[in-house]
Amino acid sequence: MLSRENKLILLKIVSMFSVVRGYNIPIISLAQYLSAIFIMAPEKRALAVLLDFNLFILVIASSLTIASGYIINNFYDSKKDLINRPNKSELDRLVSQKTKLHVYFTINFLVVILAFIVSFKAVLFFSVYIFLIWFYSHKLKKYPIIGNLTASILAILPFFAILLYYKNLYPQIFAHASFLFLLILIREIIKDLENIKGDIANNYRTIPVKFGDTFAKKIITLLTILTVVPIYFLVEIYEVGYMDIYFYASLIILLFFLILLWKSKSKLDYLRLHNILKIIVVSGVFCIVLINPDVLIHGRTLLKI
Repeated sequence: MLSRENKLILLKIVSMFSVVRGYNIPIISLAQYLSAIFIMAPEKRALAVLLDFNLFILVIASSLTIASGYIINNFYDSKKDLINRPNKSELDRLVSQKTKLHVYFTINFLVVILAFIVSFKAVLFFSVYIFLIWFYSHKLKKYPIIGNLTASILAILPFFAILLYYKNLYPQIFAHASFLFLLILIREIIKDLENIKGDIANNYRTIPVKFGDTFAKKIITLLTILTVVPIYFLVEIYEVGYMDIYFYASLIILLFFLILLWKSKSKLDYLRLHNILKIIVVSGVFCIVLINPDVLIHGRTLLKI
């Protein structure tokens, strides 16, 4: 049996895991590696990419930066989360705000040290990334449109760290990034619809708060239609191998998503829509392998650009 003190320590560890959303970070790290192997450095052997020490450091630094971002976001959103996510908020509050800040600064200091191992450019990149996450959490997320756009850009920035490392500016990379950006932007507005009560109570001027639910749904509809553009380029212009199956499936799912969107009224409805988008994004990570499954056997993918 665990002692009371050990139970408290365990609960605090679970609480911090909840704060940094530890279940998301491994997915992002996997996405970075798969993107490097199949999209950003297709001319390199998969094993060479996996054993690249500098890439490993960049992925670790990205993961730590994202974790610190979740901490500072949780710090500023603590009052809002009491309304929108009462159960999660109770768990998160087992760790004091002071402790969260100490962990936040420690992680960011570690990120800068790790970035120095790679290059001074990496230090600049992660320093700017850390600042932008803080500025978004402290100021920008309270404003409509700019807050959503910033959150979406911050979500895809870890992939640009890998892009800058390999310096391979293939046009299909930007098509992939555009599709991911649109999905995340849609998800951000869905989250605003989902969390509207807490946003109103804490003076967050999100799109649904300032312009209304109907306007927000129109914006989401437009963005969903725009996903057809990067999908067209990826399927018809660039070579994505068997991953075209994923993009066709995504179009079908997004069609049903729009039908459900205009029927949605409650927090539970928007949570379902949020989860649909999360499934599309996460499944997209694993489906990167479909670009060329042979790489798992032969260790190299020669992608036609």
